Amino acid sequence: METAQLKKFARSARRSLMEQVAAKLALVLPEGSTARRERAEAVRALEQALMDHSKDQVIERVAYTWFNRFCALRFMDVNRYTRTGVVSPTEGQSQPELLAEAKMGHIDENMAPAKTRQQVFALLDGSAPSSDPQGEAYRLLLVAACNSWNKAMPFLFQPIDDYTELLMPDDLLSGHSTLAHVREAMTPDVCEDVEVIGWLYQFYISEKKDEVFEGLKKNRKITPENIPAATQLFTPHWIVRYLVENSLGRLWMLNRPNSKLTEQMEYYIRPEQAESDFLRIDKPEEIRICDPACGSGHMLTYAFDLLYAIYEEEGHEPAEIPEKILTHNLYGIEIDPRAGALAAFALSMKARARQRRFFSRGIEPNICVLEKICFDEDELEDYLDFIGRDLFTASLQTTLRQFEEADNFGSLIRPDVSDVEEILWTLEARNVTGQLFLNAIHKMVLQALQQVDYLSPRYHIVIANPPYMGGKGMNGRLGAWAKDNYPNSKSDLFATFIERNLDLAQNHGIVAMITMQSWMSQSSFETLRIQILGQNTLLSMAHLGARAFDSIGGEVVTTTAFVLENKIRPGYQGAYLRLVDGRSEHEKASAMEESIKNPDCGWFYRASAADFKQIPGSPVVYWLSSQVSTTFKNSKPLSDLVSLKAGMSTGDNVRFQRHWHEVSNSRTNKKAADSADAQKSGCRWFPCNSGGTYRKWYGNHSVVVNWEMNGVQIRRFDGSAIRNDNFYFMSGITWSKISSGAFAARFRPTGFLFDDTGRCGFTDGLAETHTALAFLCSCLSNLYLRILSPTLSFTSGELANIPYAPPPAEAVYPIAKNCGLLNA
Repeated sequence: METAQLKKFARSARRSLMEQVAAKLALVLPEGSTARRERAEAVRALEQALMDHSKDQVIERVAYTWFNRFCALRFMDVNRYTRTGVVSPTEGQSQPELLAEAKMGHIDENMAPAKTRQQVFALLDGSAPSSDPQGEAYRLLLVAACNSWNKAMPFLFQPIDDYTELLMPDDLLSGHSTLAHVREAMTPDVCEDVEVIGWLYQFYISEKKDEVFEGLKKNRKITPENIPAATQLFTPHWIVRYLVENSLGRLWMLNRPNSKLTEQMEYYIRPEQAESDFLRIDKPEEIRICDPACGSGHMLTYAFDLLYAIYEEEGHEPAEIPEKILTHNLYGIEIDPRAGALAAFALSMKARARQRRFFSRGIEPNICVLEKICFDEDELEDYLDFIGRDLFTASLQTTLRQFEEADNFGSLIRPDVSDVEEILWTLEARNVTGQLFLNAIHKMVLQALQQVDYLSPRYHIVIANPPYMGGKGMNGRLGAWAKDNYPNSKSDLFATFIERNLDLAQNHGIVAMITMQSWMSQSSFETLRIQILGQNTLLSMAHLGARAFDSIGGEVVTTTAFVLENKIRPGYQGAYLRLVDGRSEHEKASAMEESIKNPDCGWFYRASAADFKQIPGSPVVYWLSSQVSTTFKNSKPLSDLVSLKAGMSTGDNVRFQRHWHEVSNSRTNKKAADSADAQKSGCRWFPCNSGGTYRKWYGNHSVVVNWEMNGVQIRRFDGSAIRNDNFYFMSGITWSKISSGAFAARFRPTGFLFDDTGRCGFTDGLAETHTALAFLCSCLSNLYLRILSPTLSFTSGELANIPYAPPPAEAVYPIAKNCGLLNA
């Protein structure tokens, strides 16, 4: 789908609608306003909202409500799901069909109540005075149309009888109105697929997302209300297909090996061998699929398509299939009410496209928007006494209180009690309507239990593009809570969701996700990685790298899509597609299709967790040859023969470091043998290895550090750290901790100190140093480091795990001599 025009429209519409809503707010609030005389109750509701929320939040909420409804109505108009075009004109006309029909005396009695019809006709025939009769008439008709959709889609079309109507933009009929721009952007071609709604939402909140990330640069954490804007990312359709086809499609093909479903699954990877140990499914109604961070529902809508084909193949009546899918199979969980409403809308549109009478069925998709639920202790105690404490175990009572920060923790909440169906049925049958005070608590208890039910480990398939948020962006409560509840994956929300999704899946269930690729190899995710490889099975992976999302430029997001089975299969040879070289969605999608059709393409691999476990840290390096894996297994690590050390952190390099040509040569000592010799010299400045640009063998000797009197000024400076000072002034090997390219090691002569960015290694003698340096300057060591540290951060820990078999000294000597080291 071409999205440039959609992005331009959505961003512009947000600004325009917020300006118009703000202008209406300024007209409504003053004493003596027309609204106060004619709509006093709505104005009071508005004033209460302004007391509960900021003015900007109220404006944002109302503006989005109208944007959301305009787009939804346009989509339904184009697809003829509305009897009369609500926001769209008939061909060749300029005014919405709804208004044109009213001007001819036709208003659907099922849509607009009698009072509204009378008001509209009075405005149009001039019997009711108005400066803009057609505009006012259309506003009434639009509100009536939205309210009429409440019965079929209450999640999106809540009744409009409050301040939302008061703040509706005035200009709806001109050629420059928001509605006109909606029609221009949402062309019939664009509206062929309901995913347009998801794209529009992502673009609508993109400016808010920019604001949040700009705040991160100023160390402003992401608050709960900003989490949706900061983490929403629409998944390209081809990636969705890979995930759904290799989870739902795989599960069905295992249970129905003769199914023809594979004919429509272009991204399905067939198992290498026949499998007998899998999750058994007797009928399609049994399958439960959950997206625990469903956004606008893109994963679920494609799962709907595949499920429809499954039901058809099983011989179900076409008219019954949409209801069965939405009732039995698909579940979404969100913390963003707006995205949750769009997910439900998208699934409803999928159902309506297959069943003309779907809207009359009263079926709502299973989308749960997690809400904060806070109980007053005394009120809850009174409720438990009234209902009967025997129904509520201590664990269940604790569970009721686990949603006090649901807007912050979302689907990561692990309810203490998960099987609540029986208590839910019991409480839903209890009639407490006569107990006005207890009835409110009763509804809160039911809502909490319904949220628990969604978060229970009952799903055959869990599929997600989870939020990405590193620890630096987390607000204080979220960061602390993640450390307590997800210690193995606390570094980023996407990693915590890997853990959580495996919790949500049944034994032998399938988890399919797209996440950042960092969990595959980074040391911060080592415990999580070992946990995954030791308890689950990687069935397949599409390693995407950078530029898998055309909507995100550059190398910002490097991703991997993968499918896990919630069961260990020792020795299982998973399928891995190496797509990191593609520079666009199109290139990567084409490469994926090619590799599935032709496994001999050169970027299709087979590997098992046993291969990864031979390498320190168990990185998911599926592309390695067996020879390299064996080398890791059979060789000693470099740290056995070389002492690898981090140096000082001055706390302020601007204060304590200089380039050699910036200081007095007479105050500089370049040949100190040790600390005693340095102090005896009375000099202030001493050479210091401090990283630098890519340079092999020798060099990057431009930095000096203030180490006068054994570094007394640095030692006293707040924020400094002196590490391994017993190795200062010794000869050895140095390298830059951070690199923009390949790894490069250099000889370090006697007389140098070193800091944290210029890490160093030391051996038992000069010959051993030359030997280790020659090895570290080889192509082989760079290969090992690409495996151990693909992020180009070369700490002592990464180098420590390099497999090291020292080359013969006689082979190293001439190389070292040619590089000038013997004369250094």
